[in-house]
Amino acid sequence: MSDRLPGFSTLAVHAGAQPDPTTGARATPIYQTTSFVFNDADHAASLFGLQAFGNIYTRIGNPTNAVLEERVAALEGGTAALAVSSGHAAQVVVLQQLLQPGDEFIAARKLYGGSINQFTHAFKSFGWNVVWADPDDIASFERAVTPRTKAIFIESIANPGGSITDIEAISTVARKAGVPLIVDNTLASPYLIRPIDHGADIVVHSLTKFLGGHGNSLGGIIVDAGTFDWSTGGKYPMLSEPRPEYHGIRLQETFGNFAFAIACRVLGLRDLGPALSPFNAFMILTGIETLPLRMQKHCDNAKAIAEFLSGHPAVASVSYAGLANDKYNQLARKYAPKGAGAVFTFSLKGGYDAGVSLVSKLQLFSHLANVGDTRSLVIHPASTTHSQLDDAAKTKSGAGPDVVRLSVGIEDKEDLIADLEQALSA
Repeated sequence: MSDRLPGFSTLAVHAGAQPDPTTGARATPIYQTTSFVFNDADHAASLFGLQAFGNIYTRIGNPTNAVLEERVAALEGGTAALAVSSGHAAQVVVLQQLLQPGDEFIAARKLYGGSINQFTHAFKSFGWNVVWADPDDIASFERAVTPRTKAIFIESIANPGGSITDIEAISTVARKAGVPLIVDNTLASPYLIRPIDHGADIVVHSLTKFLGGHGNSLGGIIVDAGTFDWSTGGKYPMLSEPRPEYHGIRLQETFGNFAFAIACRVLGLRDLGPALSPFNAFMILTGIETLPLRMQKHCDNAKAIAEFLSGHPAVASVSYAGLANDKYNQLARKYAPKGAGAVFTFSLKGGYDAGVSLVSKLQLFSHLANVGDTRSLVIHPASTTHSQLDDAAKTKSGAGPDVVRLSVGIEDKEDLIADLEQALSA
């Protein structure tokens, strides 16, 4: 190729991949092996000492996974990435590098219910404390900062309501506090929003959702923007202090603008062990090849369905940032001009019972706990994904008792609208 930078669709197909040097296979092979043979004793020692890059053991790295990592890093505009077994695993590995027992991180209230549960309950076992802030009130993030704050966590498009977060404004708060901004970009994918372009230092995804896109493989990924100086202030000893496991090297000093991705691999993935299987990496790579085509279809369908629901007599309100009258429409125009995503919520006039009834009457929409599939999906969050929260917390997170969440697929929009019409009429 010439010196021009490849476009997004080209990167989605080609980034990180080359024909297999041994067989000539054009598709990235599945390297279904636990371990790799060393050239000699010196080669083995250099790999274990972080003096050379290469394959040791699939828990730490694998050639199939490496193609996936390079591809997502390229799509997000990051310096490096690390693939892990799930989106939840990505969050654990990221925060393990940043937090010591007693430390705090600030998180937006509007998050996936599983993340709210993980942050509120599971992380207490590590001594990590979450402080909640309102993404509609940027000043609430500033008020939440304390000397123990080590990170800020948000979603670019919030689950379940599809609201757009003002990444640049919250990035300004993070910069002032001297902490990294972590953005979960699962619902947007880099096709719609690239958080690093707007001030994110770390991006995470559940690869299970739109990047994989077919509802068949679990995975997560961490992307290092290479923008944060981990050596300032002594806040992040995992990166700035000598590591006894590796003969005293300082990761920030040795690896520079991809030190965080290295830390996640050699300190997090190595010891916590949430490795992604090479087979799942292969499946997700295949899904990413069609990401631009799918995401545009997802968004076009979602907008058409949101417009239909807005005019239906059984519907009290629709929360979709792609609608001109939505409170997040201006942010959607700024951050996601190609479309406001495929996941959104609407409220039914019949309340909780109507929501439970609706999901049981839909025929083309599948009732299950996932988003980002080629198939259209539906769930009633208050009785499922957000059921562990009290009613006030459900409402604050966008999952009130009357709310139904849709993840709009790539079927014909007329068929999806007809299915909603029959279920709402029933």
